[in-house]
Amino acid sequence: MAFSPEKSNFRSPLKGPPSPSWNDLLLKNKKALNHVLFTMHLQSRSNKQTPSSSPSPKLRKSLDFTLPSLVSDPISLLSDEILLSILSKLPDSQRNSNSLVSKRWLNLQGRLVRSIKLLDWDFLVSGRLFVRFPNLIHVDLVNGSLISPGNAGVFCSNRLLSSHVDCNADAKDWFLKERFVLPSDEIDNGLRILAGGCPNLRRLLVVNASELGLLGVAEECPTLQVLELHRCNDQVLRGIAACQNLQILRLIGNIDGFYKSSVTDIGLTILAQGCKRLVKLELSGCEGSYEGIKAIAQCCQMLEELILRDHRMEGGWLSALSYCENLNTLRFMSCKSIDHCGWFDEDVGSCPTLERLHFEKCQLRNKESLRTLFLLCQEVREVTFHNCWGLDNEMFSLSTGLRRVKSLCLESCSLLTTEGLESALLSWKEIQSLKVISCGNIKDSEISPALSTLFSMLKDFRWRPDTKSLLSAGLVGTGMRKRGSKLFKKTCDWKSLPGA
Repeated sequence: MAFSPEKSNFRSPLKGPPSPSWNDLLLKNKKALNHVLFTMHLQSRSNKQTPSSSPSPKLRKSLDFTLPSLVSDPISLLSDEILLSILSKLPDSQRNSNSLVSKRWLNLQGRLVRSIKLLDWDFLVSGRLFVRFPNLIHVDLVNGSLISPGNAGVFCSNRLLSSHVDCNADAKDWFLKERFVLPSDEIDNGLRILAGGCPNLRRLLVVNASELGLLGVAEECPTLQVLELHRCNDQVLRGIAACQNLQILRLIGNIDGFYKSSVTDIGLTILAQGCKRLVKLELSGCEGSYEGIKAIAQCCQMLEELILRDHRMEGGWLSALSYCENLNTLRFMSCKSIDHCGWFDEDVGSCPTLERLHFEKCQLRNKESLRTLFLLCQEVREVTFHNCWGLDNEMFSLSTGLRRVKSLCLESCSLLTTEGLESALLSWKEIQSLKVISCGNIKDSEISPALSTLFSMLKDFRWRPDTKSLLSAGLVGTGMRKRGSKLFKKTCDWKSLPGA
């Protein structure tokens, strides 16, 4: 019997099934076949063939095909890495429209999102947050934690917090009876889910969390660097002691009209002993005294910026700032008083590293406290007063002791006059920058020759005390306003321009 190996169906029992051929593999994978044909088509079009090397009519007919009939979506041939690189270079304004192209683009666009502001708490608890956005590092849970009745027509807003309120309920009853925020156990459950889904979390904003919830975040998210706690108290601050890499911390204890909580010296001491790598600290609506601020100054030696917003500190706390060795910036915002203590020791020390001192929406009515503060800040370089009440000539004259000021910014300080401004500016020998905006009692006509000479020597100068100010009458003869015109004439000759 003749044996023909080409027609034989014999299969050895020791061998597995026959391996598929290349044709079978290409036919099973349509995308791979399209990719091969697409490459062949590009190569055939890019190669410039001479008449002697041109293919035969039969071969040219076999190479002639229509690309759209083979590849309906050429972008689908790109890998996820390449497409992610392309999408990442597009502006953020196109993010929403790009996610509507296809499910693949929706998933890829979700991988590019790194920061989110949660509005629906169920979106976090169900786990859909991590499926939709797997690479989050910045998460804001504050608005998602509020129990809002929807667009009920009444909207309460604060710079730090805002929410809709039931129009049939009293606003005080709504907030103070804790009906507007989720309970602590639900917040802690959400924090545990968030910590498990976002191990690379770096920034977190949360309200009404407890000690256990923050401990879970600290253990699962070692890269956490920025933390903002709303409605916190001394007990909650025990949980952040495990955040070894925390650098920026914002504590909100009280918000008028929304909630009340207490952060005292006990909590500040716990904070100081646990978060020794802090670089920036903001205390909003917090209580405390000399001991709490001193503990922070001594333990947090890397602290560079301290912000106090609407503080409730006891009298005498201000002198504890002299223990800050590396403090660079000190800000007071919406403070009813700097320090309500009526007397101070002359030997209060100083902050030699302090360079910036900012006041915004503060009541500067206590002369002794402001004088003590200026004694602490003798080395300050930059001073800003923005919309401060009580800042008249007498209060502003206390700043003449700041001999090293290089920059001054005054905005919306209506009690200060030109005379008070001049007395301070002429005492500062290193002044280089001045901005005066919306200060109605500072007049152009009251500018003296000495002050106008100082203005002409400034490197950065912005003068708009009122809408009618043109700074003309007080600067006659100085030549300051003519410098720009002279420079323009030197750099541009109108007669040399074509068509002139």
